[in-house]
Amino acid sequence: MSEVKPQSIGPYIIQSILGEGTTGKVKLAYHKDTGQQYAIKIISKSSFDQKPNLHTKVQREIALMRVVDHPNILKLYDVLESHRHLCMILEYAQNGELFDFLVVRRCLPVDMAIDFFRQIVLSIEYLHVHGICHRDLKPENILLDAHNRIKIADFGFARWVKTRVTETSCGSPHYAAPEVIRGIPYDPKRADIWSLGV
Repeated sequence: MSEVKPQSIGPYIIQSILGEGTTGKVKLAYHKDTGQQYAIKIISKSSFDQKPNLHTKVQREIALMRVVDHPNILKLYDVLESHRHLCMILEYAQNGELFDFLVVRRCLPVDMAIDFFRQIVLSIEYLHVHGICHRDLKPENILLDAHNRIKIADFGFARWVKTRVTETSCGSPHYAAPEVIRGIPYDPKRADIWSLGV
């Protein structure tokens, strides 16, 4: 009986599936030379045909993640492409979503809640100073590494902002500012701060 060769993407050996989102799958992999683990977001290029705006959105997400460098923002290490897939090689946040962390614990000790909030505020301040607004802050887009350090993720709705007013309604209704939900012009930095408050 022949041995099944493990699936690989470039120098990365796939270990398991971490999750599945609207744009593709996220798989856990390790680098064959270093053994370092990574999360690989795999987007089928056929989805670009089905959702014409998706390609622009993914390219913007990649461009934004390439320029940011902050200890509380998920790091993009590389982008690999085949004729069928686009793969984003990302930092692996071992402890998953803050949402799941909160569900399991039901409430946090005050010192831990303050520390998490401080890290989130510092990362959003960093983005705003560099003219970037996240526009989809929620516990599902905030990850935790092996040491429970905050890692802001999912820059699909993020954008560079030149003015204090934007009109695109986006994000998640439970965390979005009222003006975003109403679809009226809004300040995206203030909208991020509203989401922080929630």
